Amino acid sequence: MVNDTTLLLDLDGVSVARVERLAYGRRRVHLVTADETARACPACGVFATRVKGSAMTRPRDLPYGEGGLELRWHKRRWWCREAGCPRRSFTEQILQIPAGARLTARLRDTAGHRIRDAGSTVIQAARDLHLSWPTVMEAFRTQARDVTEAPLPQVTVLGIDETRRGRPSWEQDAETGKWRLTRDRWHTGFVDALGHGGLLGQVEGCTVADVLAWLATTDLDWRKGIGYVAIDISATYRAAIRIGLAHATVVVDHFHVVQLANKMLSMVRRRTTAETRSRRGRASDPEWKARRRLLRNREDLTDDQFATMWNTLLSEGKIGQTLLLTLLP
Repeated sequence: MVNDTTLLLDLDGVSVARVERLAYGRRRVHLVTADETARACPACGVFATRVKGSAMTRPRDLPYGEGGLELRWHKRRWWCREAGCPRRSFTEQILQIPAGARLTARLRDTAGHRIRDAGSTVIQAARDLHLSWPTVMEAFRTQARDVTEAPLPQVTVLGIDETRRGRPSWEQDAETGKWRLTRDRWHTGFVDALGHGGLLGQVEGCTVADVLAWLATTDLDWRKGIGYVAIDISATYRAAIRIGLAHATVVVDHFHVVQLANKMLSMVRRRTTAETRSRRGRASDPEWKARRRLLRNREDLTDDQFATMWNTLLSEGKIGQTLLLTLLP
């Protein structure tokens, strides 16, 4: 049965011996080993029976309370009496606090999870947990491996889109004098557009070769399971899909279709106004007043709003009729 002092700290393998109150509300917690397996030799696994001495470490743990806790682990150093073991002595260690560790395992895990799962930045997590930036970044890399090295979920609809990532970087070749791109400002992301897989991968660049390079890292059976690929209106991505996923159906995502339709409608409105009125549109023109409603979804307009827009444009002759014809499927 786990004793109450172990449950109080909730750190398996150690128990609280005593607590001191320090200045500024901080408390110093003295720990002793509560796990018998801590005296097993890390080299040969044999339980040691002879104590060589004592040691004290100061592992850091999760923040607790306003003042925080200072941990002092008083542990023993053991002799390994196994004849064939190369390890002569060792100090006690538990799963949460390995030998030589300055941080508990749960503190490192929490730092990584805050960035990977909670959307926190590295700087914010470091401030909240009182850790350094490199420590938190390394914890995030460790947690991210569980995601990046996990097998991809089965995807029916694959989404491909570009994302801007900072500024490009160029480097001049000392021999030829030509400049070459060393860091692209565009990255290509691959997502599960229909399921819950989220972001599947991301590569630098947005060329056909970049897309095919990522697809080449996936299994053939996984690629065969993709029935549709959703992209923006990009000839580059379409060409890559025709090569790497020839069996899949290419579809354009809803956002870019609506965006393209709105751009076309606005272009027709401005062009028709210029041809009919021989000038640019003005605030007094009915088609200019209706420019916002023309770009809204029908379900977002009340019946009165839609009827007012429709009847007003219909009475404007060529301008209104042209715009209404553009709206019709």
